[in-house]
Amino acid sequence: MRTPHRPPVIDMRGVGKVFVAGALELPVLTDIHLTVHEGEFVAIAGPSGCGKTTLLSLMGLLDTPTHGHMRFLGEPVVAAGRRQRALLRNAHVGFVFQAFNLVADMSVAANVALPLAFRKGIGRRERDERVAAALASVGMSHRMRHFPGQLSGGQQQRVAVARAIVGEPAVILADEPTGNLDLENGERVMALLGRLNAAGTTLCMVTHDDRFSAAADRIVRLLDGRVVDEATFQERQREAGSGLDERRAMEALL
Repeated sequence: MRTPHRPPVIDMRGVGKVFVAGALELPVLTDIHLTVHEGEFVAIAGPSGCGKTTLLSLMGLLDTPTHGHMRFLGEPVVAAGRRQRALLRNAHVGFVFQAFNLVADMSVAANVALPLAFRKGIGRRERDERVAAALASVGMSHRMRHFPGQLSGGQQQRVAVARAIVGEPAVILADEPTGNLDLENGERVMALLGRLNAAGTTLCMVTHDDRFSAAADRIVRLLDGRVVDEATFQERQREAGSGLDERRAMEALL
């Protein structure tokens, strides 16, 4: 790891998340101990349904843990009110989603400007300058007056990255940012995120793609809502693969 001497951006100790539906309790994350340092690139990997997106939501203050302790930029946030979490999130976190999450009836420039709408002290001139700079950094200046529906998937994701960085966040959280893209556009988006990380932005990314997770400083492996070491992860994957092969063999005999 190249950043152990830098201060932690996110620090989780014994964090868990339980979703409640009536009398049913569904544990999604259990006893998570995780620290992400300033400037680090952390990939979060694991099978579908293991809690990766929930973990990212907690890291980005979109949700709160059911139990445990968490600090964001040194501030305790588990007991923080909704307004305090929103202020921290808007000032310090940029999100990139697999589904882009652009507003269809707003222009590219207006979409990118959204995170700045809740920032005090930013006038129209500064806002326009920041939006122009963010779009230039992702090579989308020529599309600023277009609408999302007029863009390709790769272009929409680059606009989503511009929106994530326009507020100069301390950390970018990306949830499968290449999942809806072809190989070429996926590599372009990853190259862009890599450049942002190299410039000092902390990057935490959920991905199923081993090529992209291999570029991270560290890979956090999740299984059944728990962080596991590499050996345990590989053993469980082999067991799952063996079970699948047995089921296929049985189906072939029927």
